Amino acid sequence: MKRITLLLICNFYLLIFNSAYAADTLTIAMVGDIMMGTTFPSKMLPANNGRDIFRDAKPLLKRADLAVGNLEGTLCDGGQSTKGNGPNSYAFRTPTSYAHLLREVGFDYLSMANNHANDFGLEGIKSTERCLDSMHILYSGIEGRVETAVIKRHGLNIGICAFGHNSYTLKHTDLAVVGRIVDKLVKETDLVIVSFHGGAEGRTRNHLPQGSETFLGENRGSLRQLAHFCIDHGADVVYGHGPHVTRAIEVYKGRFIAYSLGNFCTTYNVNLTGISGYAPLVEIKIDKKGQFISGQIHSMIQQRGTGPRLDKTNSVAQEMKRLSEADVPQSQARILSDGSIHLR
Repeated sequence: MKRITLLLICNFYLLIFNSAYAADTLTIAMVGDIMMGTTFPSKMLPANNGRDIFRDAKPLLKRADLAVGNLEGTLCDGGQSTKGNGPNSYAFRTPTSYAHLLREVGFDYLSMANNHANDFGLEGIKSTERCLDSMHILYSGIEGRVETAVIKRHGLNIGICAFGHNSYTLKHTDLAVVGRIVDKLVKETDLVIVSFHGGAEGRTRNHLPQGSETFLGENRGSLRQLAHFCIDHGADVVYGHGPHVTRAIEVYKGRFIAYSLGNFCTTYNVNLTGISGYAPLVEIKIDKKGQFISGQIHSMIQQRGTGPRLDKTNSVAQEMKRLSEADVPQSQARILSDGSIHLR
């Protein structure tokens, strides 16, 4: 009886200790573009109704306190494409029946501020919102619709906002809009996360340039300026996507920035050759004030139709280490060869 009582007391205090520890730190898992399959312009869907595409990522996403990414496209079953009907049309229409996969793998928030959210017009946007609502996944980023999301974890209110470069998104090129939204979240929540879709696209655009980027005649933003602007206004974590390749990561004023997490689960109609198939899952730990503590780049690589798979050679982390050392040498963090991220 004494042994049982002692065991119960030890378990009780262990539970209190673990709860207190969890309340002081937050683990965030971040990924880039997600497009699980499309029925437009023809049916291109993964095997087994997509149930295997997140196989390797699921344990990492589920164990995080907060899992976030970018939903590259729509969740809808019909509608008229806003990008034409030709065989080379890059309009993404994922069946609504795939929405449950996002919830089951552990996503809590998905950005809609990208150049594919409007692929099927307002009908597609509304259908996507309904799907995410039904899965209790928060979202934001479309101008005139949902500007921000707030998630509660460990007694902390975490505000999230998203920006893109398209006319229908909340635009990151308009710093007045960015400042207004970030300032509001800083006042109303304990921690703030900013997502952005920006930068020129393609395998030759993996380096983070100085100044603004232009692609297909569009201003795709000055991303260093944007990320630093958000943190200067009180944001705690900034993560980007858009170039379809990975880019550098940085810790600036003690806060974490990922300039591009590339493609994560883009099963069809997206180039996945070479570095375009790199699909990092970046896991970071921050304290309750938003200060970066440590992180880990989990290397994954995509192949057509399969989703991200763990890369035992760790080539993705090596690429991000190389890019970070070259493009943001002033970063307060360094990446080791195993993909771990540490403060200097």
